Amino acid sequence: MKAQPSKTVVFIHGLFVNNTSWSAWQKYFEARGFKTYAPANPGHEGNPADLRANIDPKLNNYTFEDSVMSLAKFIDTLPEKPIIVGHSLAGLIVQKLIEMDKAVAGISIDGAPPKNVLAPFQTIKTVFPVVNFFKAGPFMGSREWYHYSFFNNLSRAESDKEFDKIAVPESRTVARNTLLKSFAKVEFSKPHNPLLFIGGENDNIFPASFTKRIAGSYKHKGSIVDFKSFEGRSHYIAGEQGWEEVADYILGWITQLNLA
Repeated sequence: MKAQPSKTVVFIHGLFVNNTSWSAWQKYFEARGFKTYAPANPGHEGNPADLRANIDPKLNNYTFEDSVMSLAKFIDTLPEKPIIVGHSLAGLIVQKLIEMDKAVAGISIDGAPPKNVLAPFQTIKTVFPVVNFFKAGPFMGSREWYHYSFFNNLSRAESDKEFDKIAVPESRTVARNTLLKSFAKVEFSKPHNPLLFIGGENDNIFPASFTKRIAGSYKHKGSIVDFKSFEGRSHYIAGEQGWEEVADYILGWITQLNLA
């Protein structure tokens, strides 16, 4: 498929954080002539500290499909199809929105797998506290869990500071849906607009080798699927020191394909 250029970028947040995590990226792209948006997924609007202090008991009512369709509806209000960038679970949202032809291109950073790609043991072990079917109510990760899962490149003191800035409670239903619901499957043989998959070598949730396997699942020979691994980067690749290098690479990819 030949994608039309766009100067609009929509940033999509994953689980355990909200849209405030994209603020530096919005400034980066806006300084380079793009119009940017970072909508909150359902149940994630507000200041992270306030969301932690007052956990919404109805958070588990939100589903993965709710997140995808909320973003699709938002994109439909824009004056042009955007480029979409998603991190973690939002990488899978990017795949679904590209499948729905809602964007001219998609970038999945340390993205979650669709239902029809089997996750490695490393991923299962790390996310088990979230999807644990014996637990009820929303999930709120501990500082220890965030340090291992997100901030493993940081000292514990640095990790705790980042926790205070971005950590939020999460819907267990959304995470479980990616394992159980057919909506979380991706049609890998379908023609699609360009996709870029980025992996972090030191990611304890979705290792770069797994990200490469997700990218390699696409089968349509006329569609663009690219992959880039960044050495030593954790799941916090979009926030830790050196995130600008990742943003630079994405901007270069967009420019090379004449997408902007």
